[in-house]
Formats: sequence, C-alpha cells, structure tokens
Amino acid sequence: MKNSKLTTRIATLLSAGLLAASVTAPVAAEQKDSFSLAWTIYVGWMPWQYAEDSGIMKKWADKYDIDVDIVQVNDYIESINQYTAGQFDGVVATSMDGLSIPAASGVDSTALIVGDYSDGNDGLVSKDAQSIEDLEGETVHLVELSVSHYLLVRALDSVGLEERDISVVNISDADLVSAFQTDDVRHVATWNPLLSEVESFPGATKLFDSSQIPGHIKDLALVNTQTLEDNPALGKALVGAWYEVMDVLKSDTEEGRKARAQLGEASGTDLAGYEAQLAATHMFWEPADAVAFINSDPAREAMDSVRKFSFDKGLLGQGAMSPDFVGIEFPDGSIMGDKGNVNFRFNDTFMQMAADGSL
Repeated sequence: MKNSKLTTRIATLLSAGLLAASVTAPVAAEQKDSFSLAWTIYVGWMPWQYAEDSGIMKKWADKYDIDVDIVQVNDYIESINQYTAGQFDGVVATSMDGLSIPAASGVDSTALIVGDYSDGNDGLVSKDAQSIEDLEGETVHLVELSVSHYLLVRALDSVGLEERDISVVNISDADLVSAFQTDDVRHVATWNPLLSEVESFPGATKLFDSSQIPGHIKDLALVNTQTLEDNPALGKALVGAWYEVMDVLKSDTEEGRKARAQLGEASGTDLAGYEAQLAATHMFWEPADAVAFINSDPAREAMDSVRKFSFDKGLLGQGAMSPDFVGIEFPDGSIMGDKGNVNFRFNDTFMQMAADGSL
C-alpha cells in the first residue's frame, strides 16, 4: 500500500526547505536507553507492525536493555520530516527520499536495513499506447517528484526519449484511479495497489514497471548516524527483530500465513492481496542477501541514477550545485559525491552480524 507512502512532493520540498535551516547544526547525540522508529503503511514496511504487535521488538530491545517504540505515522513524508527534525531516531523511507530530505537537509543518516526493492510494484500504464515510444508528445499523469516520476524518466530513457518529449501533469494518488476512468487521462505512472486497479481497466497496457530497474526503488530503515554510533545496541535490536520477523513472514506455516493475513488486513487488503504485493517486491528475507546486494555494482549504479534525478529535479536543495552535493558512503568506505558532506551511509555491519548469527 503506497497510498500514504508518497504524497505530493512539492509540499515536501517546502517542508524540507524549512527544515534545512533548522537542522544545519544537529544536536549531538548521546548514550541513552529509549528510542523511536517511525513507519508508514507499505508492503515492505508492514513487518514493523508485526514486530511491535508480536512482542518481537520488545524481546530484542530487552536483550540489549533498551526501549524501542515502533510508531505508525499516517503521512509518509511527514514521518520523514519529523525524523529530520529530530523527533524520531529512525524512519522507514525509500533511498530517494532519504537522500533528498534528511541527508540533503544536513542530517547524517545511516541505512541500517536494506529491506527490499520494488520489483513490479511501480509501473507505467496506458489506455492507448502499445509501447513507450508511443508516448512521445503525449501527457502522463503521476505524483510529481515521486518515485513514479523517477520510474517514468527511466522508462523514457530506455527507448532514447527524454521528459521534454512528453508532458507531465501532477495528480494526487487519491485521485489517480478515478481520473484514469475519465476520457481525459490516458497514461499514468503509479504504485500498488493503485497500479493493479489501473491495469485492470479494459484495454489498458502496462508499458514499464520497476522489475525493469531492479534495485532502484529501495526501501530502507534509516537511523540517525550519530545516535547509532553512540548507541550500537539500537542497531542490534532493530536488525535482530527485523530478521526474526522475516523468518516468520517468509515461512509456509500457519504462523506465517496468520502474520501475512494480519498485515494484509492492517494495510487495507487481505492475505491474497498482501501476498500479491509481496510477489511484486524483492524482499531480502535473509540478511546475507541484503549485504550482498548493497555491496554490488548494480546498487551503486542505482544510487548514482537516483542522486542525478534528485539533483535535476531540485530535490537536493538550493545549495546543491551538482549531484555530488551529498556524499553517499558505501559499506567498503568508498564515497560517491562530496567527501566533506557525507550525510547518507549504507552500513552493513549489523546485517552482517545477523547473517553470522552474532547478534
């Protein structure tokens, strides 16, 4: 469910811009024993609800003598803004939003868990066109500056077209499905479950989806870097709880089916609906797989593409003179972008500990 995952990013830019002024000098973190993680409804983030409801999060927090509060926030972008303002120690976000909101605003953030990437949950659908090339000169409706916008640009690029070859019209996710049922809206880019609804329109054709850009729309659990450095127990507890939940959700057992049904209902669907969304999501059920992915060349190439799009669309802020504005650090210590402004980090230490059974 991405209904709340990506609201209009124009409002986000305003919010992030206001936050940037207040976050340029972040308060130094310190050792503490109580933490909070904000999450919003989406197939790849629903496991945090199960971690909370099942007691798994509490079990792992107790192991390290800390408290971890898993807090659902109704608005995705607002949850990231609150994290950026220091109201949460961690938040779930796509890599693009983590880069363009907290990191670009000066909040040093660490991708503690690489949970999944969209593998068909995002797509481009048309009533008339039979190919991406047929979109030249046409109008595409989408949530502007969202991952749908990014997906559209990648789709056009795959056939040698550019965004200037088409027209883009911003539309809210709440209005997209009903608008597609009118004669005026012929082509849309969106995410599930909206994607499934527009795909089912008689005669509709899916021209492109996120399975064709694997690893580009990544879903992460971000934590404040200084907080993590001062409190490694937070990283151990979050990662330990996450992968215990993964073991439950991936299992073909009564417990696994009940858990998936529970999360389906909580996200506005049912067992079949939630499993259909999982099928279009490349979940990293095993920590070793997440570690291998984030250390791969395709993962780096995807982040390079995301940061360039973010810069081109002004998502890195007025002070960004190039895509290098925010430094992105990878697990091997290599840095993409400004080495003097590293505010986005992929840290596989805790996921590797989970893979080694040493948490």
